[in-house]
Amino acid sequence: MAAEIDEQPAVLANQQAVALGGIRSVAQKIRDADPRFVVLAARGTSDHAALFAKYLVEVRLGLPCGLASPSTLTGYHAHPRFDRVLWVSVSQSGASPDLVESTAAAASAGALTLAVTNDPASALASASHLHVDIHAGRELSVAATKTYTAQRQAMWLLVDAWAGGDGAGAANVPESIRRVLETCDVGALAARYRFVDRVVTVGRGFSYPTARESALKLMETSYLAAHAFSGADLLHGPLAMIDEDRPVIVVTPAGIGGDLLRPVLARLRDRQADTCLVGDRDLAEEYRVTTHLPIPPMEESLSPIVQIVPLQRLAHHLAVARHHDPDQPRGLSKVTETR
Repeated sequence: MAAEIDEQPAVLANQQAVALGGIRSVAQKIRDADPRFVVLAARGTSDHAALFAKYLVEVRLGLPCGLASPSTLTGYHAHPRFDRVLWVSVSQSGASPDLVESTAAAASAGALTLAVTNDPASALASASHLHVDIHAGRELSVAATKTYTAQRQAMWLLVDAWAGGDGAGAANVPESIRRVLETCDVGALAARYRFVDRVVTVGRGFSYPTARESALKLMETSYLAAHAFSGADLLHGPLAMIDEDRPVIVVTPAGIGGDLLRPVLARLRDRQADTCLVGDRDLAEEYRVTTHLPIPPMEESLSPIVQIVPLQRLAHHLAVARHHDPDQPRGLSKVTETR
C-alpha cells in the first residue's frame, strides 16, 4: 500500500501522457450522442470516484446526474427508459457481476454505456459501448489507492474534454501529489488516533467524496467505525455525537466548498472537537483547528485528487501502528464480486 501511494505522481503523469487522446475520442462520441442525463454505477472505492464525477457533470456540464441502483436491474429486473442516457460504470477490475449485468441491461434499455476500468480486457469493458482505460498498472494492495486517483483524474479529463477543454488544467496534479508526499507528515496524527475506535469525516461539494473515501480506507485497513457526512447533513443531527473524544477529519477545498464548511468548522470549534483539517491553511488558522494537513493551492474541482493522498497515508500509518496488515485486511479480497 505504501509503495502504491508513492507511485501516484508517476501514474497520473503517465495517464495524461498516454490516455488523453483516447479520453478525448470517447468524449467526442458522447458529445455526438448528446445525452440528456448521466447515470453512474460503481461499488466501494470506485463509488466515491463516481460520486466525484457526479459533481463534475452537474457543475461543469449542467446535466442532471444520478448514482445507479444496480439491483433494480439485476435483482428486481426493472425496465427503465434509458433513451438519451449515458450510463457510466466505474470499476478498478471491471469484474463485478452486478456492474456487468446492469450495464448490459442499461444498453438494452437504450443507454449509451461507458466503462472506466483498469483492465481493457475486462468483462465490463466488453459489455460497454465505450471504454476508458485509467492506465494505473497492477495494484496489489487490497486497499485501492493509485487506481482511485487515476479514476478521479480520468473522470476529470473526460468531463473537461466533453466540455471542450484540452486537459491542461490537470497538468500540475502529479507535481502537487509529489509535494504532498514529500512534505505531509501524518506520523503524529496516526499516533494520536492509534487507540480511538470512532472517527467522523466531513466534506462538502467536491470534497464530500474524499470524506467518504477516507472513511472507507480507515474502516478497511484499521477496522475503525468511521462515519462520513456531508457538512450539511452533519449539522442536521449527527453533530450531537461530536465532542472532544471523537476525532473529526474535515476535508476543505478552496473556493465554494470551503466556504460551505465554515458553519461546520465554527460548530466543531464551539464543541472543542479534536479536529484535523485537510486543505486550506487560512481556514485552519481562523477556526483554531487542532491539526492541519496542507494541500497546495489548486482549482477546486481538481483538489480532491490530491486531498485524498495524505488520508491514504494516514490509513496506512494507522493500520501499521495498530498492528494490522493494510495490504491484506482480514476477510477482504482485491476483487469483490457482488450480484
